[in-house]
Amino acid sequence: MRLWWVTSPKETPPMAVLHRIRIFHAFLALTVLAAYFSAEMGLIHAWLGYGVAALVVFRLIWALSGAPQLGLERFYPSFKDLHLKGFMTHPAISRTLLAGIALSVIGATGTGLIMDNGRALQPTSLSSFSFSGESEEREGAGREDESGEAYEEAHELLANLAIAFVILHILYLLSFKRPLARFMLFANKTSK
Repeated sequence: MRLWWVTSPKETPPMAVLHRIRIFHAFLALTVLAAYFSAEMGLIHAWLGYGVAALVVFRLIWALSGAPQLGLERFYPSFKDLHLKGFMTHPAISRTLLAGIALSVIGATGTGLIMDNGRALQPTSLSSFSFSGESEEREGAGREDESGEAYEEAHELLANLAIAFVILHILYLLSFKRPLARFMLFANKTSK
Protein backbone atom coordinates (compact mmCIF):
# COMPACT_ATOMS: atom_id res chain seq x y z
CA MET A 1 0.00 0.00 0.00
CA ARG A 2 1.45 3.36 -1.05
CA LEU A 3 0.88 6.25 1.34
CA TRP A 4 -0.37 9.48 -0.24
CA TRP A 5 2.45 11.62 1.12
CA VAL A 6 5.22 9.29 -0.03
CA THR A 7 6.00 10.14 -3.60
CA SER A 8 8.35 8.82 -6.17
CA PRO A 9 9.56 11.17 -8.91
CA LYS A 10 8.76 8.48 -11.49
CA GLU A 11 5.21 7.86 -10.24
CA THR A 12 3.94 11.32 -9.37
CA PRO A 13 3.84 14.29 -11.72
CA PRO A 14 5.43 17.45 -10.28
CA MET A 15 2.10 19.30 -10.19
CA ALA A 16 0.56 16.65 -7.90
CA VAL A 17 3.50 17.04 -5.52
CA LEU A 18 3.06 20.82 -5.57
CA HIS A 19 -0.62 20.45 -4.65
CA ARG A 20 0.38 18.31 -1.66
CA ILE A 21 2.96 20.91 -0.65
CA ARG A 22 0.27 23.58 -0.91
CA ILE A 23 -2.06 21.63 1.41
CA PHE A 24 0.78 21.00 3.87
CA HIS A 25 1.70 24.70 3.70
CA ALA A 26 -1.87 25.64 4.64
CA PHE A 27 -1.90 23.24 7.62
CA LEU A 28 1.48 24.43 8.87
CA ALA A 29 0.65 28.12 8.42
CA LEU A 30 -2.68 27.80 10.24
CA THR A 31 -1.15 25.76 13.07
CA VAL A 32 1.75 28.20 13.54
CA LEU A 33 -0.61 31.19 13.55
CA ALA A 34 -2.99 29.47 15.97
CA ALA A 35 -0.07 28.65 18.28
CA TYR A 36 1.20 32.24 18.09
CA PHE A 37 -2.15 33.83 18.83
CA SER A 38 -2.95 31.36 21.63
CA ALA A 39 0.18 32.28 23.60
CA GLU A 40 -1.84 33.09 26.74
CA MET A 41 -4.14 30.06 26.49
CA GLY A 42 -2.18 27.51 28.51
CA LEU A 43 -2.68 23.95 27.32
CA ILE A 44 -4.20 24.94 23.99
CA HIS A 45 -0.98 26.80 23.15
CA ALA A 46 1.11 23.80 24.24
CA TRP A 47 -0.94 21.34 22.19
CA LEU A 48 -0.71 23.58 19.14
CA GLY A 49 3.05 23.72 19.70
CA TYR A 50 3.19 19.93 19.69
CA GLY A 51 1.13 20.04 16.49
CA VAL A 52 3.70 22.35 14.89
CA ALA A 53 6.48 20.00 16.03
CA ALA A 54 4.68 17.02 14.48
CA LEU A 55 4.21 18.90 11.20
CA VAL A 56 7.90 19.88 11.11
CA VAL A 57 8.99 16.29 11.73
CA PHE A 58 6.53 15.09 9.07
CA ARG A 59 7.99 17.62 6.59
CA LEU A 60 11.54 16.47 7.31
CA ILE A 61 10.56 12.84 6.75
CA TRP A 62 8.62 13.83 3.63
CA ALA A 63 11.74 15.54 2.26
CA LEU A 64 13.48 12.16 2.27
CA SER A 65 10.91 10.70 -0.16
CA GLY A 66 13.02 11.63 -3.17
CA ALA A 67 10.81 14.08 -5.05
CA PRO A 68 12.97 17.08 -6.01
CA GLN A 69 10.16 19.52 -5.12
CA LEU A 70 10.26 18.27 -1.52
CA GLY A 71 14.00 18.48 -0.90
CA LEU A 72 15.46 20.63 1.82
CA GLU A 73 17.74 22.38 -0.69
CA ARG A 74 14.78 24.71 -1.30
CA PHE A 75 15.64 26.29 2.05
CA TYR A 76 19.32 26.99 1.26
CA PRO A 77 19.81 30.38 -0.37
CA SER A 78 22.24 30.41 -3.27
CA PHE A 79 23.54 33.79 -4.33
CA LYS A 80 25.02 32.43 -7.54
CA ASP A 81 24.13 34.54 -10.59
CA LEU A 82 22.74 37.31 -8.39
CA HIS A 83 22.84 40.57 -10.36
CA LEU A 84 21.37 44.00 -9.82
CA LYS A 85 19.04 43.47 -12.76
CA GLY A 86 16.29 41.14 -11.61
CA PHE A 87 17.56 41.25 -8.02
CA MET A 88 14.10 41.31 -6.42
CA THR A 89 12.89 38.18 -8.21
CA HIS A 90 16.04 36.12 -7.62
CA PRO A 91 15.33 32.83 -5.78
CA ALA A 92 17.86 33.72 -3.07
CA ILE A 93 15.40 36.18 -1.53
CA SER A 94 12.58 33.62 -1.30
CA ARG A 95 14.96 31.00 0.04
CA THR A 96 16.40 33.37 2.63
CA LEU A 97 12.89 34.17 3.88
CA LEU A 98 11.99 30.45 3.92
CA ALA A 99 15.17 29.64 5.85
CA GLY A 100 14.38 32.41 8.34
CA ILE A 101 10.85 31.10 8.81
CA ALA A 102 12.05 27.51 9.17
CA LEU A 103 14.80 28.30 11.68
CA SER A 104 12.64 30.59 13.81
CA VAL A 105 9.67 28.18 13.83
CA ILE A 106 11.94 25.24 14.68
CA GLY A 107 13.65 27.33 17.38
CA ALA A 108 10.37 28.54 18.90
CA THR A 109 8.97 25.02 18.81
CA GLY A 110 12.12 23.55 20.34
CA THR A 111 12.23 26.05 23.19
CA GLY A 112 8.52 25.50 23.78
CA LEU A 113 9.02 21.74 23.99
CA ILE A 114 11.91 22.22 26.42
CA MET A 115 9.83 24.53 28.63
CA ASP A 116 6.79 22.22 28.60
CA ASN A 117 8.88 19.09 29.17
CA GLY A 118 5.92 16.90 28.19
CA ARG A 119 3.56 18.25 30.88
CA ALA A 120 0.83 19.09 28.34
CA LEU A 121 0.82 15.46 27.21
CA GLN A 122 0.27 14.07 30.72
CA PRO A 123 -3.21 12.73 31.50
CA THR A 124 -3.26 14.91 34.63
CA SER A 125 -3.06 18.03 32.46
CA LEU A 126 -6.65 17.39 31.36
CA SER A 127 -7.90 17.58 34.94
CA SER A 128 -6.29 21.00 35.40
CA PHE A 129 -7.32 22.28 31.97
CA SER A 130 -7.19 26.06 31.74
CA PHE A 131 -7.59 28.45 28.84
CA SER A 132 -5.52 31.11 30.57
CA GLY A 133 -2.57 29.04 31.71
CA GLU A 134 -3.14 30.05 35.36
CA SER A 135 -2.73 26.54 36.75
CA GLU A 136 0.55 26.15 34.87
CA GLU A 137 1.79 29.47 36.25
CA ARG A 138 0.91 28.45 39.82
CA GLU A 139 2.58 25.05 39.35
CA GLY A 140 5.75 26.48 37.91
CA ALA A 141 6.04 29.64 40.02
CA GLY A 142 8.24 27.99 42.65
CA ARG A 143 10.39 26.19 40.11
CA GLU A 144 11.05 29.18 37.84
CA ASP A 145 14.77 29.79 37.55
CA GLU A 146 16.98 31.84 35.27
CA SER A 147 17.30 29.11 32.63
CA GLY A 148 13.50 28.86 32.47
CA GLU A 149 13.27 32.61 31.95
CA ALA A 150 15.96 32.44 29.28
CA TYR A 151 14.02 29.74 27.43
CA GLU A 152 10.83 31.77 27.73
CA GLU A 153 12.53 34.90 26.37
CA ALA A 154 14.10 32.93 23.52
CA HIS A 155 10.73 31.30 22.79
CA GLU A 156 8.97 34.67 22.56
CA LEU A 157 11.77 36.23 20.52
CA LEU A 158 11.82 33.34 18.03
CA ALA A 159 8.02 33.32 17.74
CA ASN A 160 7.98 37.06 17.04
CA LEU A 161 10.84 36.62 14.57
CA ALA A 162 8.89 33.85 12.81
CA ILE A 163 5.86 36.12 12.43
CA ALA A 164 8.09 38.93 11.12
CA PHE A 165 9.57 36.54 8.53
CA VAL A 166 6.08 35.34 7.59
CA ILE A 167 4.92 38.92 7.03
CA LEU A 168 8.00 39.66 4.89
CA HIS A 169 7.42 36.38 3.00
CA ILE A 170 3.80 37.29 2.23
CA LEU A 171 4.65 40.86 1.24
CA TYR A 172 7.49 39.66 -0.99
CA LEU A 173 5.33 37.09 -2.76
CA LEU A 174 2.46 39.52 -3.26
CA SER A 175 4.83 42.20 -4.56
CA PHE A 176 7.14 40.18 -6.81
CA LYS A 177 5.74 36.67 -7.27
CA ARG A 178 2.00 37.12 -7.37
CA PRO A 179 1.25 33.97 -9.47
CA LEU A 180 3.03 31.81 -6.89
CA ALA A 181 1.19 33.57 -4.06
CA ARG A 182 -2.14 32.97 -5.80
CA PHE A 183 -1.26 29.30 -6.31
CA MET A 184 -0.29 28.78 -2.66
CA LEU A 185 -3.46 30.54 -1.49
CA PHE A 186 -5.65 28.30 -3.68
CA ALA A 187 -6.62 31.34 -5.76
CA ASN A 188 -5.06 30.28 -9.04
CA LYS A 189 -7.19 30.15 -12.16
CA THR A 190 -7.95 26.67 -13.39
CA SER A 191 -8.28 26.00 -17.07
CA LYS A 192 -11.25 23.96 -18.25
